Amino acid sequence: MRKLLLQLDSSKLPSVFDRVVAYDGGADEVMSYGGITPGEVRDLVYGCIFTRGPKDLKNTAVFIGGADMAAGEALLAAAQQAVFKPFTVSLMLDSNGSNTTAVAAVAKMLLGAGGDVRGQRVLIVAGTGPVGVRAAGLFARAGADVVITSRKADAGERARDLVLKRFGGTVRAIAMPDASDAVRACKGAALLLNAGPAGVMLVPKRAWANVPGLKVVADVNAVPPLGVEGVETMDDGVTKEGVVCFGALAIGNLKTKLHKACIARLFERNDLVLDAETIADVARELMAQKP
Repeated sequence: MRKLLLQLDSSKLPSVFDRVVAYDGGADEVMSYGGITPGEVRDLVYGCIFTRGPKDLKNTAVFIGGADMAAGEALLAAAQQAVFKPFTVSLMLDSNGSNTTAVAAVAKMLLGAGGDVRGQRVLIVAGTGPVGVRAAGLFARAGADVVITSRKADAGERARDLVLKRFGGTVRAIAMPDASDAVRACKGAALLLNAGPAGVMLVPKRAWANVPGLKVVADVNAVPPLGVEGVETMDDGVTKEGVVCFGALAIGNLKTKLHKACIARLFERNDLVLDAETIADVARELMAQKP
């Protein structure tokens, strides 16, 4: 039986990237719909669950994407409301790649930090976007003392509230209007993740190089100028200036591998919901495998 993936995208044009990865992850056919609203989800999901018997529904799955994570979360909630036993299909949320990117970054950084960040300060630079919020939440769940930076204090407070509502833990927000404030923001941090926009350098080298107590630095920006000065895109656990460094492409390679593995996982059973926490479980399994 063919493996069918229903791609529901909140953006007008369904993501080509997500569709390609879906095929590479094992889908035989991807049915892509763009500009989807929560009110349209039920009938589309019904088209999936009522055309195959319950024992065959593991061969059908739903992937939710789009540029807006909040919109994606609303679509996921609508899809979860639409399914019911025994007519269920597995679901995955990865709007703008933020779940898989955040999980990959956190997994790399945990590896560099020795696996335990309980009680340690983790600084998420430009942490108000989807990747930053997801990464902050995962670190908070791991017991870290999480600090989110933003250019404007009110945006940071909103992001902090989102993290606390979804993930709990210890999270606070500080204002960092520009790169000149990075030295101050980095003081006391054990781990540093730049989750800022492409092509914007937010962390100069002087802010992280040989800083006492700083163990790991990671950057998800692959577009020059890179987000963390001195960390190259292919750095994959390289020690520079006394700090373990992870660049955007090293993180991106794991993100793509993880994305494919999650797509494959959707077709193993018909009751999975792959969101940040469960995607992190898949990442741990991948990281534990021998090369």
